[in-house]
Amino acid sequence: MDKTAHDIGNNGEDIAAAYLESKDWMILDRNYRFEKSEIDIVAFDRTQIIFVEVKFRSNTYFGKPEDYITPDKEKHIKKAAEAWTYERKMETALVRFDVIAIVQEGNSAPDITHFEDAFR
Repeated sequence: MDKTAHDIGNNGEDIAAAYLESKDWMILDRNYRFEKSEIDIVAFDRTQIIFVEVKFRSNTYFGKPEDYITPDKEKHIKKAAEAWTYERKMETALVRFDVIAIVQEGNSAPDITHFEDAFR
């Protein structure tokens, strides 16, 4: 059975979450939605809350995964992050926005690039 885009996206997020946990980060939330906005992963690195956008591609024929983060996407992530912190009464917490770009061709090991503080 062929994997759907949703399945592929979840696989990328699973890889990213495992990568962050291997760095001793705590995963606080996944796939948080607010209105039409979504945050793939909310993590904590013991100093701040990090909102992580995960981009996964099976090849780079049409560009690198990180090339697909548009200013509009950044705006949506920031809006959802604001709602997430508000709902938890954490508006004064230090926050950061990271991007994790993953390329995994076939059954090869994933190539993970972590862009810390990718946008403000």
